[in-house]
Amino acid sequence: MEKFKKEIPFLAIALIPFVYLIYIWNRLPEKVPMHWNGAGEIDRYGDKKELFVMLFMLVGITYIIFLVIPFIDPKQKLQNMGNKLNNLRMILTLFMSGLAVFILYSVQQKSSNPGFVFAIIGLLFAFLGNYFKTIKPNYFIGIKTPWTLENEEVWKKTHIMGGKLWFIGGLLMALTFLLPNEMQLYTFLGITAVISIVPIVYSFLEFKKIKNQ
Repeated sequence: MEKFKKEIPFLAIALIPFVYLIYIWNRLPEKVPMHWNGAGEIDRYGDKKELFVMLFMLVGITYIIFLVIPFIDPKQKLQNMGNKLNNLRMILTLFMSGLAVFILYSVQQKSSNPGFVFAIIGLLFAFLGNYFKTIKPNYFIGIKTPWTLENEEVWKKTHIMGGKLWFIGGLLMALTFLLPNEMQLYTFLGITAVISIVPIVYSFLEFKKIKNQ
């Protein structure tokens, strides 16, 4: 019962987009916008029932993953994170629910602002980067490469460096909404590529350095 009470806030936040969809359901046409291109133009319509699938992919899977992984982590490091893991879980659940509500609002209005989405995702990256240094070695969360998983020192160094990179990259992403529409997507993808690839290369080089020593 105590564990269920602790789940109530997470479950309540995860259900907000579903409640909002039910609230606007009768105002939606049978065919609704399902995808926008980088310029914010609708390029695919679909049955409005697909929105429930979209919500489950965004919010439901996030909720389920964070509910389950502490119990299946072979190293049991996630359970030892305590409130830090709960704080991370709360932020991610809030983010996914907020993003889902924004998408539903965009569907209802038949308009979208990709710059706003990039800015929100950038702020999430910045938050995660600031959080990296607190994540213990595990198989589910963090920069998981063969070299970080093999060596705890490589994990620590990679997450300190990667955390700084994600924080700076996330802030730069958040500023993409100031750019012309045609540049926003490519800038966002470029920053994403850098903050994804550099930590992988760094972890390999650090592992080789330690091994040679």
